[in-house]
Amino acid sequence: MLILKRQFIIVFLAFSLLGFAQKSAVYTSDLKDYQKALTLYNNKQYKAAQSLFDDIKYNTDDVVLKSDCSYYIANCAVRLNQRNADDLITEFVEEYPTSTKRNTAFLDVADYYFENSKYAYARKWYQKVDELSIARSERERFYFNYGYSLYSTNSKTQATKYLNRVVDSKEYGSQAKYYIGYMAYEGDDYDTANEYFDQVSDNEKYKEKLSYYQADLNFKLGKFEKAIELAKEQLPNARGEEESELNKIIGESYFNLEQYEEALPYLKAYQGKRGKWNNTDYYQLGYTYYKQNDFEAAISEFNKIIDGNNSVAQNAYYHLGESYINLEKKQEALNAFRNASEMDYDLKIQEDAWLNYAKISYEIGNPYQSVPQVLAGYLDKYPETSYREEIETLLIDSYITSKNYKEALELLKGKNSFENKVAYQKVAFFRGIELYNETNYSEALDMFNNSLKEPRDPVFVAKATFWKAETEYNLSNFNDALIGFKQFDGMAEASDLPENDNLNYNLAYTYFKLKDYNNASRYFQQFIDKNSSDRLRRNDAYLRLADGYFVSSSYQNAISAYDKAIQINEIETDYAAFQKAMSNGYLGKSSTKISELNAFIEGYPKSALRDDAMYELANTYVKTNDTDKAMQMYDRLNSEYKRSAFTSKALLRQGLVYYNGSENERALTKFKKVAKDFPGSGEAVQAVSTARLIYIDLGRVDEYASWVKSLDYVEVTDVELDNTMYLAAEKPYLDNDTDNAIRQFNKYLNQFPNGIHALKSHFYLAQLYYQKDLFENAQPHYQYVVEAA
Repeated sequence: MLILKRQFIIVFLAFSLLGFAQKSAVYTSDLKDYQKALTLYNNKQYKAAQSLFDDIKYNTDDVVLKSDCSYYIANCAVRLNQRNADDLITEFVEEYPTSTKRNTAFLDVADYYFENSKYAYARKWYQKVDELSIARSERERFYFNYGYSLYSTNSKTQATKYLNRVVDSKEYGSQAKYYIGYMAYEGDDYDTANEYFDQVSDNEKYKEKLSYYQADLNFKLGKFEKAIELAKEQLPNARGEEESELNKIIGESYFNLEQYEEALPYLKAYQGKRGKWNNTDYYQLGYTYYKQNDFEAAISEFNKIIDGNNSVAQNAYYHLGESYINLEKKQEALNAFRNASEMDYDLKIQEDAWLNYAKISYEIGNPYQSVPQVLAGYLDKYPETSYREEIETLLIDSYITSKNYKEALELLKGKNSFENKVAYQKVAFFRGIELYNETNYSEALDMFNNSLKEPRDPVFVAKATFWKAETEYNLSNFNDALIGFKQFDGMAEASDLPENDNLNYNLAYTYFKLKDYNNASRYFQQFIDKNSSDRLRRNDAYLRLADGYFVSSSYQNAISAYDKAIQINEIETDYAAFQKAMSNGYLGKSSTKISELNAFIEGYPKSALRDDAMYELANTYVKTNDTDKAMQMYDRLNSEYKRSAFTSKALLRQGLVYYNGSENERALTKFKKVAKDFPGSGEAVQAVSTARLIYIDLGRVDEYASWVKSLDYVEVTDVELDNTMYLAAEKPYLDNDTDNAIRQFNKYLNQFPNGIHALKSHFYLAQLYYQKDLFENAQPHYQYVVEAA
């Protein structure tokens, strides 16, 4: 209608001008064509109109007419969506800057785009309009259209500015208030939105839309009752997404009011944003089920929260854990509380989750880390927790369960409650056992003493007493060990403890170490009588029982006990057999001893006592004068055990046998082998000493002196050689071997003319020569004796 008015004015002006101008035929023709073009334009025949306006502009010389034609050509281009439409408008403005249609052109184009919902184009041209040049009657429409175009192109601040100019307009006021309110709503300025929405709430045009927005606004403002009321009013008329959102508003409002039973159907009816639920949606529904004790349904919803790392997920994990607890699914609860404890969005929930995680770990174990680590981790993170004493008690118990007694003792230091003292008594005992098994006896003894300082539980008093005695035994404190074992034996609780099974055995060993063999034998026998099933310990007990009899010279009893040990045949059977043979020897049963030692040598080819048996057998043959068999056994020992401790002894014994049988050369051969192969040993020293006697007997002292000087571990002085050579001369003299004695005394005096025994030697020579009537030979020796006197 406005456009037609403008065109009427233009036509009226044109005809007025014609009344004052020279009416040429050409001008009249142009005007008629112009009128025709206007008619086409007004009838929306823009293509034809544009073509005619173009012809008129080209043929006319009238500047005003050219200007008007340019204006309409551009306007037609806009309405025909021609690509150069904006250029044509721009050209018109630039070519006719003083045209009265300049502002109208901008406004017309903008209005056209606005009416066709092309708000970005409309905004572009509204920006060019000079609003002061617009008639007052048309300004409200301009403000609204421009404001709405700005709103539609997301320039909401500018949009609000222009829309606010028409809030009091009868025609545009309601619309402006609605859009200002809506922009405030979208910008989360709910108070402003509510203010404007309230002003148009009675407008039927907006009432339906406003019902949803106002419900949502009240929800976001925390006015949940009002939100529920408005949403329920709108819900019967809503469809699709709006219906889903209204259900969400009602359900979540009830949820926030903690009216979970009322919230449930609405939360379930929600379809999600674009048909998809988010983690918060699952959490709210899950929590609603949880609050109604429908834990299975709650778990189902909580478990739909995936990839969550926010406060919603933390809450969900926490309540998921509680739901599992209510269903006795503790492993699943453990995992849920662990996840909640690893998030710090809500510190209170994190602490509670940590506490539950720690407690459940103690109850069922933990696959991720040790239970003590979990409990200690909680105490490290929350040192001021009101649950500290409870968790420390669990931690101590977990240390005991996991056998980490060292850490448990650290935690128990300085704790004086009865429960902690009871725990300390037990933990100190177990730590003592641990150290005992590591053979750290000194520290184990300290632990057993510490346990006994807190005599709370009589059973552990008894056990600590026993193991303290065991430790004293291993430290060779046998008297203290005996006292401890006796104390244990007198305790009422001892009889029911497993330690009591070995008490007699331990007492027997302790008496044995104290060389109280009578008591040792008594307790070993008691142990044997009471323990018929423990073959290993019975075997050992028989051995020690026999040993006690053996060292007490009760050889027949020893043989009987060794026989029992051999029959059990669990340990040290070879030792028992060897000791049995030795016992028969001490009983004077040499033939039995020889028989048993021979059987031992053949029957125990890998025994560590086999070389002992060979040596003892050879010695027994010597005692029974079976020298050949003795020598054969010594040779066998030396052949089979070149590095045995008995090899040097066997060689020495062989030398002595030869020496006693006057086989001096063979004896010297054995003694020299001992001296060479076992230098510095006791046997070597004895071999040298015995060889000296042989050399004296043989009168070959110079040969002895030469040999001994080659032994670096034997120091032979001139005094010792002096004595040795003198004895070599004195022996044949005493044996009345005159010629040999004369020869040896002369050898001595030649070697030691001023020796210790020179005077005696001169006297004996004088006497020997005199007896043989060799007076001239005797005279100088008598002379020496007289002068020496």
